[in-house]
Formats: sequence, structure tokens, C-alpha cells
Amino acid sequence: MAETLISPGVLARENDQSLVTAKPLTRGAALIGPTVKGPVEKPVYISSFGSFQTIFGGVLQSGSSNFTYLTSVAANNYFSSGGTSLLVTRVTSGSFSSANSTEIVNGSSTNSFTLETISEGEIMNSSGPEIGSGSLASGSADNIRWEIASVNTSSGVFSLLIRRGNDNNNQKVILESFNNISLDPFSTNYISRAIGDITSTLIAGSEGTYLQESGSYPNISNYVRVKSTTNTPHYFDNAGNAKTEYTGSLPSIGSGSFNSASGSNINAQGPNLFNENISSVNTQGLNGSDYDDAINLLANQDDFQYNVISAPGLYYADYSSQCNLIKNNTISRGDAIYILDLVTHDKPIADVLTAASGIDSSYAAAYWPWVQTVDPNTGLLVYVPASTMIPGVYAFTDASSDPWFAPAGITRGGLGSVVRAERKLTSGNRDTLYEGNVNPIATFPQQGVVVFGQKTLQKAATALDRINVRRLLITLKGYISQIADNLVFEANTIATRQNFLIQVNPYLESVQQRQGLYSFKVVMDESNNTPDVIDRNELVGQIFLQPTKTAEFIILDFNVLPTGATFDN
Repeated sequence: MAETLISPGVLARENDQSLVTAKPLTRGAALIGPTVKGPVEKPVYISSFGSFQTIFGGVLQSGSSNFTYLTSVAANNYFSSGGTSLLVTRVTSGSFSSANSTEIVNGSSTNSFTLETISEGEIMNSSGPEIGSGSLASGSADNIRWEIASVNTSSGVFSLLIRRGNDNNNQKVILESFNNISLDPFSTNYISRAIGDITSTLIAGSEGTYLQESGSYPNISNYVRVKSTTNTPHYFDNAGNAKTEYTGSLPSIGSGSFNSASGSNINAQGPNLFNENISSVNTQGLNGSDYDDAINLLANQDDFQYNVISAPGLYYADYSSQCNLIKNNTISRGDAIYILDLVTHDKPIADVLTAASGIDSSYAAAYWPWVQTVDPNTGLLVYVPASTMIPGVYAFTDASSDPWFAPAGITRGGLGSVVRAERKLTSGNRDTLYEGNVNPIATFPQQGVVVFGQKTLQKAATALDRINVRRLLITLKGYISQIADNLVFEANTIATRQNFLIQVNPYLESVQQRQGLYSFKVVMDESNNTPDVIDRNELVGQIFLQPTKTAEFIILDFNVLPTGATFDN
């Protein structure tokens, strides 16, 4: 139908404004660092600290002492502060591999199937002699064992239990159970379909860093995947009876362990250095280059989504290569902010400012000094760099307010789980740090330890030198880009532009009502979508924003007047 009238008549148009707008994607923090166990250089989304401990472990035993990686402390603080989604990438030194199940024999005395652990490293090896009550001498709370609990040859199914490595036959700790599973690949409860068999290999080369997957079925189990099977295709004959050549293929009732994994968390070159002892050549048993592949992997914006990233244990003074790599990747992504540390423990303010002077970006922010907190695994007091705790401050701000509120001050910047800061900053110290774009962590008599700054590391004095404005832009770009994704390959017409406007304008109005914007304007019409623009297959939109500013400097004038003076109403 024509959209204009040439001769007298009536033009009836439809403007469908009933579109239900999708909610903004929920993005959390990303952590890069060593853990006790877990898949190596394969990012995993975590929804609770309990899940973190299940997948990545807690305490590392080194000699006669127990240690906790900064990654674990950061995860605990993040979730206890209100965070809901955490992307964790484990890094290690050297080569690590999965553990394989000991032989799971069948009625024909051959191997029925093989499992391998999702977690990597020799910590997953549980094989060895059994001691009292069927417990494993090499079993631990961090590794696992398997058990075939029941077998039904007439139905062609069996049950598999995944047990904790340090349990025993009288007190079994069952982590997962898979019931009525089959070796028939045409069955809906086929073992690989029920458990999963996907493996991921990190590929790092000139074309980028990415994970190459192999296998057919997504991993359902948190602990194991199927490595190989002796299949029983079409287990039943046409009469519905089990084929005799397959009944002996089902696994026999029994239990076993895992072995052959390689890779140690303990640095062979010397003891791992933790917390305030980390150095330029040993940060929790790692060196800087151990982080490179994981950092490059997280540059992939399509596969891995987050709004803040930190790598506790890396600091700019000695690990500038890795810190710059994270910063540059974050700038390229444009959807997150990097929380970095500048110096190791017990350094003067001059060193802090020197390190900060080497960075110029609104996508990065630094905090100082280090703080002391309670180790969630050992209960001991430990010193940790600020990047361990600050993602939790951002999570609390997001949960209690919105990302465009300053993650600082007594209301939102309190560090409740911090016992004390490395040093108490004077007002002059705070001024010096803030002038150098370093956010002070202050200590106040009644309020405790508080984040008392919200500058990015951008040197130019623009609105983007403040964290609340940078995070506002990250939030708006993320949501509006999500809307725009649905318009790719749509017709470049008035209707398509209206479709965009009726979604974006209400959202920006809601942000304005929630104190994120003073004003805004969205233009997507013939003025910026001229015929030549349309002929280039482009759709142009312009969004003008006036972000709200925070009251960081409050000036109160107390005026003393003589007796008899009057006050104007």
C-alpha cells in the first residue's frame, strides 16, 4: 500500500508499538588466576561460592601449611557482596591433564567405558591401595571416585555414582548419580548424552586465541565426561529382547578411582609465594607469561561476557606486560572495566603514583593500599591486593543501586569484610593519590575501611575520568547494542527505525528516572540516514547523553553574623 496520498482519499496506517523489549543481559565479573583444581584456561560461569569451591577447590596444601589463592578470596567476597555471576578462568604453570577412570570392566572382562575428570592436574589422581572400609589412600576432598551401583541386563541399563575421593563404603559421599543409563547410542539415555563428552582444546596462534571443541554431547556432569565407550547399538531385537552379544557389554557392579593426570600446583623451582610475599618472579607459584593465554582468550566478546575484570596477583610495577594486555583487550571489547593493582605490598605512595602514571585509559581503575581480610578457607588474617575486594564493591553497587552510581563512599564503598587497610591514609595522602588518579582506600573511626574515590586512569579531564560515567556508558552500550543486533539484515525503512526508537527511548527514560542521566536525545531518521547512507547498507543512529555527575567535593560555608542580624527568607 502507498504511504502517501496522491489523489483525495483516506490513508490508514499501522504503527505497531506493542513490542515487548528484552531485558538487559545480566553480566557479572571475570576473575583470572590460579586455583587448587578445575579446568585449565577454560572459563567457567559460577553462580555461588559453593559452586566455586566444588569446581575450583579451596585450600592448597604446601608442605605443612595451608594457603588460599587470591582467586578464591575474591570469589568469596564477590558473592558475599551480592554478586550473582562470576566468570572464572584458571591459570597454571606447566602442562596439566585430566585423570582417567581405572578400568570399568563388563561381563566379558573387557573395558565397558572410560571416564575422565573435567578438572585437571595430579590432584585428581585418587588411585592406589584401599585401606579400611574401602577408603582410598590417595582419596581427598578434592578428587573423586566412581561406582557402578546397579545393572539390569534385561533392560540394558545401569547406574553410575560419582563419589568424593575421601569417602568410604560405610559413609559414601555421593556427588552425582546417573540412573538408568545405557551404552546404546540410539537410546535417549545413552551414557554420553546423559553425562556429556565435550572436550575443549586451547588454540593460540596468529589468528587469535580460542577454544576448539570436540565431542557430540554437552557436559552435564560437573566432575566427569565420557572419554570412550563400548557401544551396544540397538540393544534389543525386533521382539524386544536383549541381544545376547550385548548383555555381556554392560559394566559389572564395582567401584574404582582415577589416575594418570599430570600437573602440579606446587612450584618445582621453589615454594609458592602468597599474599604479601608475592614477587616479580613468583606470584602464587606463577610467572607473568602463565597468564597470557587466559587473558587473550577472554578478549573474545562473543563467547565471554562480563562487566568488570581483575587478575589478583598481577600488579603493574612488575607485570606491566600482562596488565597492559588486559587493559588493551578491555578497551577493544568496550563492555567492561579493568580493576588493576599497581604495586606489591608495603610500597610507598611515590611508587604507587609512578606506576599509575604509565596508564591512560577510562577502561581501567586502580585502588590502594592493600587490605587485610579473613581467609574464607583457613580463617586466618591475610593481606590481599585491592583488586581482590573491589569487584565485590561493584557487585554491591549494582545490587543496591545501579551501575551508574559511584562505587565509593560510606553508602556503597564500605569494605565490611576488611579488617584493616595496610596503612591508614591521611587527608593529604588521599589528596595526593586522587590527583594521580588512584582511588584511596580510607579508614574512618566510625565507618571502618571505605573506598573513597572513583576515578578511572584516564588523564584527560572529561566525564569519562569517573567510574560511574564509564560504567553508565558500558551499561547503555551493552543494552542498546543488544537491541541493534536484532535489526541487522532488516530492511532499512521507517518501520525499522521506529522499531529501534520505541525500544531505546523508554529505556533511556528509565535510566534518567533512576538518576543516570540529566538528559538524552536519540536520532535515527532521514537526517542521518540519507539515500547515500542507505545505499551503503548502513543504518545510523545517534545517541546524545548528559550523564549525571557525583558530588565528590561538598563545600559548606558557615557564616558567623553579628548580634541583631536578620535572616532573609
